[in-house]
Amino acid sequence: MIIQLPEDVRFIIHTLQDAGHEAYAVGGCVRDSLLSRTPDDWDITTSARPEETKKLFRRTIDTGIQHGTVTVMLKKNGYEVTTYRVDGEYEDGRHPKEVIFTANLIEDLKRRDFTINAMAYNEESGLVDAFSGKKDLEEGIIRCVGDADERFTEDALRIMRAVRFSAQLGFSMEDKTKAAIRGHAENLRKVSAERIQTELTKLVTSPHPEYLRSAWETGITAVFLPEFDRLMCTPQKNPHHCLNVGEHTLRAMQAVRPDKILRLTMLFHDFGKPDCASADENGMDHFHGHGAVSSKMAEEILKRLRYDNDTIDRVRELVYWHDMEILPVNQKRAVRRAASKVGKELFPLLLEVKQADLAAQSDYQRPQKEEWLRSLHDIYEQIQEEGDCLSLKDLAVTGRDLIAAGMKPGPQLGQTLQNLLQLVLEDPSRNSKEYLLSNLPKET
Repeated sequence: MIIQLPEDVRFIIHTLQDAGHEAYAVGGCVRDSLLSRTPDDWDITTSARPEETKKLFRRTIDTGIQHGTVTVMLKKNGYEVTTYRVDGEYEDGRHPKEVIFTANLIEDLKRRDFTINAMAYNEESGLVDAFSGKKDLEEGIIRCVGDADERFTEDALRIMRAVRFSAQLGFSMEDKTKAAIRGHAENLRKVSAERIQTELTKLVTSPHPEYLRSAWETGITAVFLPEFDRLMCTPQKNPHHCLNVGEHTLRAMQAVRPDKILRLTMLFHDFGKPDCASADENGMDHFHGHGAVSSKMAEEILKRLRYDNDTIDRVRELVYWHDMEILPVNQKRAVRRAASKVGKELFPLLLEVKQADLAAQSDYQRPQKEEWLRSLHDIYEQIQEEGDCLSLKDLAVTGRDLIAAGMKPGPQLGQTLQNLLQLVLEDPSRNSKEYLLSNLPKET
């Protein structure tokens, strides 16, 4: 087995070897190389102590020197070089009390999470695979190194990582690993929201966001996303749906491209349905107002998971408007009004959200719904091509123009601008300074 190492990585490894130390590429870069994928980064493990590594290279950064990690800088690129180590007892379900350096590569590999991440490689020794990681790669299995209970007790974040790797690679989880996850899921409460957020984002933007189901089956979502568990037991007795809310959500995530905002929107778009559920006299389920409730819940959960404000704002708005009716769709003014409400930046994303939502529904009235969406796309494209005004920013007059025309600053001025925008949304030809100033309130 030959792995093509980048020149910088070869240089670092050979420099360490020439000084009498062992050195290998290790972890994810080896895994990805065996899968014929381009690694995002290259990590190196070595028998050299941090101070010995630092002496061999001109520019280094003490990235995590207490844990044996030094970043070697070559031009503008950084490569983490970590001394072989054995982790001491874990005191908080996340960090070891102490790190003990070792001269034994296998001891270092033994402390890693999964077999597929516990392989090392250099050009002299070839692949070092003491835990059958290559076999698990070939068979598509996520398996803990050694005792699964121990691995998850050491670091609870590995519970999320197991599901995330499974989703990214399309792998199944080995039975003992899965059972251990179920037994240790509660330990996730020890993990920071920021780290949970990172893993959740990687999961939902993976090729298999539906593997969130595994997180539900093993009790993981019950810890960090209990709202999702309610979806999995909320039926939708309605001709528009053939799945419960949770399964519909999973399918909707699959149906949209792997963009963080879009995937999170599809995750949260129906979170309000359990609280909005009602049944009519015929036993048909309805979920009136669920868009607004889902939007509020999405905002609260995203804040809880420490997402950035831009992500929160965009997801919240898309969830709020996801069920928006735009009728009659064959009239440009209806589409202009809708695009103006949602905003020019978000409206194209809303169309993708609606498409994914439809893809996860039943076949009831599907041809009509698909035609409606096609019309929406076509008309919005025309509106874009024609450069129609959709926001106050595109309006031919500004607040200053209204003040110059005699209006006083204040709430009425803002409302007047909104009224003028509505005139233009009805008929874009009205978007001229002359026309708009001639339609100001008489009291001005």
